[in-house]
Amino acid sequence: MRFSILSIFPEILKEYIKYGLVAKAIEKKLISIDTYDLRDFTDNKHNKVDDRPFGGGAGMVMMPSPFFNAIKKIKEKNDGKVILFSAYAPVLTQKKAKELAKDEHLILLCGRYEGVDQRVIDNLVDEEISIGDFVLMGGEVAAEVLLETVIRMKEGVIGNKESVETDSFYHEGQYGFPQYTQPRDFEGMLVPDVLLSGHHQDILDWRNKNQKKRGK
Repeated sequence: MRFSILSIFPEILKEYIKYGLVAKAIEKKLISIDTYDLRDFTDNKHNKVDDRPFGGGAGMVMMPSPFFNAIKKIKEKNDGKVILFSAYAPVLTQKKAKELAKDEHLILLCGRYEGVDQRVIDNLVDEEISIGDFVLMGGEVAAEVLLETVIRMKEGVIGNKESVETDSFYHEGQYGFPQYTQPRDFEGMLVPDVLLSGHHQDILDWRNKNQKKRGK
């Protein structure tokens, strides 16, 4: 699976993908991640990517030409689904992550400032995604969230398949349960006896009964 990420701060993403299971997935060639500096696709000598909004208003808006130029160049090599991170879009879910993991190539657009020129959205973007009802300074963090969520769904990225299938939200209404490890007795706080019993059905029943719920 291939990811292409457009950003005016590609170094943020280049640093991020050096670590953890994302880096291992790249090393094992289960995925590839290419980052692109949007400023390299501008049509002006100052590599400007934003300008004042028509109609007035606060802040700046990202210009269309760098996005059109960049996506055209990226798609010359590999066609793909174009995703823009937006505060107004449907929120990313585990179900959506499972769907996206079936795509061969995702092109992720990281906006900044007051947003992206609507002509980019109308003509280039296949889907808009939010990571929550809040506003970020830019889409880079959202891209990292999507990467971790989607890559986790790819076979071979997580060593134990059960770790993925028992994730919260993997199945509808599925949540995690309390977890314990050594030591059994930590400053008088004990691990529940049932987890030490070796009786698998009793442990499963306990975990189902104590399944975590979403807080209000």
